[in-house]
Amino acid sequence: MNQFEPSYNGSKGAIALGDRPTKKAGNKKKWRRSFAMSRKSANFATAMKKIVILTGAGISAESGISTFRDSDGLWEKYSIEEVCTHDAWLRNPGLVLDFYNARRHDAMKAQPNEAHRQLVRLEEKYDVRIITQNIDKLHERAGSKNVLHLHGEVDMARSERNDDLLVALGDKDIHLGDLAPDGAQLRPHIVFFQEAVPNIEPASKLCEEADIFIVIGTSMAVYPAAGLIHYVPRHVPCYLVDPKAVPISRPITIYQENAGTGVKKVVEELLNQ
Repeated sequence: MNQFEPSYNGSKGAIALGDRPTKKAGNKKKWRRSFAMSRKSANFATAMKKIVILTGAGISAESGISTFRDSDGLWEKYSIEEVCTHDAWLRNPGLVLDFYNARRHDAMKAQPNEAHRQLVRLEEKYDVRIITQNIDKLHERAGSKNVLHLHGEVDMARSERNDDLLVALGDKDIHLGDLAPDGAQLRPHIVFFQEAVPNIEPASKLCEEADIFIVIGTSMAVYPAAGLIHYVPRHVPCYLVDPKAVPISRPITIYQENAGTGVKKVVEELLNQ
């Protein structure tokens, strides 16, 4: 068995593998990511309109990361019940670890695409907050500063016993017998089906505060994420970018295009307002 000897990494809000302890993590909540800013930047952001962006698998597909629900997606190759539910973790944790180890390697090899980079441009003029259903870090690697992960982060692990005890993996695999600092088995820092979504509450709050709302690359079929648009005030301009986009029950501008093409059009429009 391997028990990782951690060090607290304050900038990541997590524990890094393989280092000697340098600071006690304490009981800080790591799962809910904060959006703390300096007083100066916070005052500046107050004067800017807030754009809230909900992204799904479609924005990462152009970076070569498989979607889940398309005809050639991951759920055509794997059974959700075997690799992505809480029951699956209890029944066969080794198989679940293998599945997410592979997803981690895929995410590490991928590079941000044009859609990710275009969203960074919006920060020149707007207070931009991204809510993503994706477990990769392509938004952050493209340069986006405020990203809230609804379904977890593939380059992180957490204690099976304590959801708030996070361990930074980088590109390392998790194996059975790899232990968190509290002695519990490490598991992927992923929200499995059958589990609550801890970040849905802060995501809902962001949607309530939106001045502009953009949805990119999601089928709007996975709840509770699909319900976030109902927290957006009715008067707020909304955009939807997805090649399979269908009208929804509110005024919304739809771009039935891939993320790279459609996002650029939305960004140009908003920067020229």
